[in-house]
Amino acid sequence: MSKYLATQEGTMTNDEVIDLLQKAYSDEIETVMNYMTNSIVLDGVSAEEVKTSLQTDIQEELNHAEMLGQRLKQLDSRPPGSAEFEARQHSLQPPEDSTDVLSVIEGVLDAENDAIETYRKLIDAAEDANDPVTEDIAVTVLADEEAHRTEFRGFRKEYRQD
Repeated sequence: MSKYLATQEGTMTNDEVIDLLQKAYSDEIETVMNYMTNSIVLDGVSAEEVKTSLQTDIQEELNHAEMLGQRLKQLDSRPPGSAEFEARQHSLQPPEDSTDVLSVIEGVLDAENDAIETYRKLIDAAEDANDPVTEDIAVTVLADEEAHRTEFRGFRKEYRQD
């Protein structure tokens, strides 16, 4: 793959943009798996609000992955398949104690912080590559991830007071 790829729109995009799009896509898919699993395994009355939030966020994270995958296709690349998948969200694994809601909240915050960092890097790389379409997608998804982080920071405050 060359350092820069000409796209149909005539803009130039570099390998860093493609790599970041592929990382973000994989991260979104991993997030869906972990959110779904945690929304299923958590127990207890205090877990219900967090479970509901995770279930709601699953569709949004899938939509992010689809946008990223479509953008990769538009850039004459492709999203990674499962054989290329490397799990990174170790802190978001379901807890041994199904009532340990705080560990899931902390895992979500770690995943959101990582996503925010990735999307900020993608914004910078897309700007450097004169790729405003990718930049716009990254800005849109970044706003969603920051909103998720804010929500789960609120959950963390509530759980730490108990």
